[in-house]
Amino acid sequence: MASQSALFGAIDIGASSGRVIAGLVSSGRLTVREVHRFSNGPIQRADLLVWNFTELFSQVRTGLRELGAYGERMGRDVVSVGIDTWAVDYGLVAGGELLDQPACYRDPQNQIGVDQVHSQIDFAQLYGFTGMQFLPFNSLYQIARQQALQPELWAQAEQLQLLPDLIGYLLTGLSKTERTNASSTGLLDARTREFSAELLQRLKIDPSKFAPLADAGEELGKIKHEFGRRMSQTRVVLVGSHDTASAVVGNPAAKPNFAFLSSGTWSLLGAEIADPILSEASRQANFSNELGVDGRVRYLKNLSGLWLLSESLRYWQEQGESQNLHQLLDQAAELPPVAIIDVADPRFVAPGPMPELIAEQLIETNKPGPTSPAEVASVILHSLAKSYSVALAQLSELTGLSFDRLHVTGGGSQNQLLCQLTADYCQVEVIAGPVEATAIGNLLIQARAHGLTGKTLEDVRAIIRNSDFELSSYLPRD
Repeated sequence: MASQSALFGAIDIGASSGRVIAGLVSSGRLTVREVHRFSNGPIQRADLLVWNFTELFSQVRTGLRELGAYGERMGRDVVSVGIDTWAVDYGLVAGGELLDQPACYRDPQNQIGVDQVHSQIDFAQLYGFTGMQFLPFNSLYQIARQQALQPELWAQAEQLQLLPDLIGYLLTGLSKTERTNASSTGLLDARTREFSAELLQRLKIDPSKFAPLADAGEELGKIKHEFGRRMSQTRVVLVGSHDTASAVVGNPAAKPNFAFLSSGTWSLLGAEIADPILSEASRQANFSNELGVDGRVRYLKNLSGLWLLSESLRYWQEQGESQNLHQLLDQAAELPPVAIIDVADPRFVAPGPMPELIAEQLIETNKPGPTSPAEVASVILHSLAKSYSVALAQLSELTGLSFDRLHVTGGGSQNQLLCQLTADYCQVEVIAGPVEATAIGNLLIQARAHGLTGKTLEDVRAIIRNSDFELSSYLPRD
């Protein structure tokens, strides 16, 4: 081992908030400290729903300044930082500059890209190449939409960089495409784990627009001096830059073949397996073969998540009917669901009046609608838990594995009602936590690169179990 302890930083950004977290690894234990948190969200432009990347990167800069100050107070240098964000979205770069604010995956115009791609290759063929679940916002559809609607911008771009790679590029001036996130583009060959030359050719995407692929644990480079003297010796180390990849690393499971649920804006339910499953049954079930750290496959289904509830809260606030989340959940816990909705309904993807959209779906399906915010919350949480139970049964059938517990990480692990309902519907024990599993996985891959952990993910997860992270257990009720 290089040393017995070291300080690392995680830049961990989700679609609704971001954070910079300091992590000290010492004597086989990890302690974390949040040094900066900021809100995040898309903004509607006249032509497109986009991310305010300028502000987002400004917050990253502030977070690094706070991270350096924290290290100075501890008398330690920050050895490295790792970067993870949500998947599929990207920025276009030319001459070292970002050409435009990155589009948000929730923009409804992505359907243009879906139609373009599927006119060139049908989804069954596409799944045979990539093993990726159909989601209308996967990167290849966004690229096709941009080629159709912004051809001049696309032609001007020298490089396409997924968001965590873009942040790393701005910090170091160096470009790599981290493989776990690259797998979410829908352009990676599921077998070779390289960009599919045939697919790129058929979709008229110049392969030179992508930086070389690299794996979690590799070093990107040193942070530029302009980001402060305290960080002048700090390196950027690639981690599972797709936040779910880092969240799976940050799972405390003690046994292999565990089922995981990364619960936040989206819900990603799956298991780690060695090889992709590209069967027709897998395609029909719409499961995804995304890459994890160390070449493992995150075989999962991307389901709707707490976006439904957060959008409802936003809607009520705009209507002058703000709701206290804790009180709302307490009230919802006392109610049976008046109905179960299809949480995969495309109308729920874009920002909008969520309670009205839910009522709209229920009217169309001749089901009773909720009449109060508590009933809306009850419908959402029961429906999410029901969707988890269906996906878990499919996961077991497709992998041939049996699961007696489900590890829930992320913000949803703090929602006690959702965790209990998940245990009830799935009829398995739910282990909730750690909340910051994504940042933990990010930090520990850096620590492993520095020689502070054993070599396997099982060694890494042993450190999580040996540390003071809060876990809760929920047993199924009849």
